[in-house]
Amino acid sequence: MANDAAAASAGADVLTVVAIDGPAGSGKSTIAKLLAERLELDYLDTGAMYRAVTFACLAGGVEPDDGEAVSAIARRIEIELAPDGTVVVDGIDATTQIRGPEVTRAVSAVASHPDVRSELVSRQREWAHRRGGGVLEGRDIGSVVFPDALVKIYLTASPEVRAARRAGEVSDLDYDTIAADIARRDALDSSRSADPLRRADGAVEIDTSFLTIDDVVTLLVERVEAGRSSS
Repeated sequence: MANDAAAASAGADVLTVVAIDGPAGSGKSTIAKLLAERLELDYLDTGAMYRAVTFACLAGGVEPDDGEAVSAIARRIEIELAPDGTVVVDGIDATTQIRGPEVTRAVSAVASHPDVRSELVSRQREWAHRRGGGVLEGRDIGSVVFPDALVKIYLTASPEVRAARRAGEVSDLDYDTIAADIARRDALDSSRSADPLRRADGAVEIDTSFLTIDDVVTLLVERVEAGRSSS
């Protein structure tokens, strides 16, 4: 991974990469999509890639904890991420399924395997290099995928706000269930040995608990423009 990080650092100098990390419910996806539109950059939801692998594992009867089998699926799977949010996994439209409770419960286990992360990080870097950059959101973009990104952001919010946001998005689960699941995922993501969730060195941390989406996007546009001017 050290060599990969060095390669990414070298390549990032000629890319316009905006790295947005943070836990579930912090506003990453909504903010990253709008930011990409404002900056006229492509957008990549790296979490959807891990969910796609998880979907393929569950569909194939592979246990999320089986590192060898899960990693084999990650290496051979075909994932198509369309600009409109459609996610196609091995020719199957899995857009709805990857956001379902079954995948949500299993994705942290799948994402904890080092070989899975290595494969998807490689794909994420390739995606950005083909486009000359982009807005990438996830949990290790600034710390691992592009440690020398033009701008690195770590979004967060209080657990109560994050749970309330997710509860508003999911109609078949109550607040307490969602809050418990977010706490579980936070613990798994921040304690895993491979690329744990953390604020990257040099990243600007923004608490979105009491900010509007427009406020955050405007702030990030200013950060990116300042970064472009100084680079």
